Amino acid sequence: MEDNRAEQKEALEVLVEFNDRVLKNMNIVVKELSGERLEDTNKFLKGIVDAMNWEIQVVNGTMEMLNEGKERINKEEFNTAALRLGDAIRENEDAAMAEAIKALIPMFENLGAAAREVIA
Repeated sequence: MEDNRAEQKEALEVLVEFNDRVLKNMNIVVKELSGERLEDTNKFLKGIVDAMNWEIQVVNGTMEMLNEGKERINKEEFNTAALRLGDAIRENEDAAMAEAIKALIPMFENLGAAAREVIA
């Protein structure tokens, strides 16, 4: 049990380091998808989505620790917002992808704050 807890804490420590960059890039890609598309926007978007998926996997593996003592992350809201982004990506609709990412930004900000609180 202690090993699992140590692994969860380590995963959250890595997430904290990673989270700020992911958030910065989420904000940039929203601008690109909102009319300032660049030549490499699709590649940039894929990298961001991959990073977001990694963070979501960490959330799924550490949810018990993240919500220990109080609910810091609402898994249902997080999943619903992530699924909305998945739908927008499948539709390949820039405006819908931008809106879905905008909706996820506060959740990823909260995730970073929750992870920092838990590992402190």
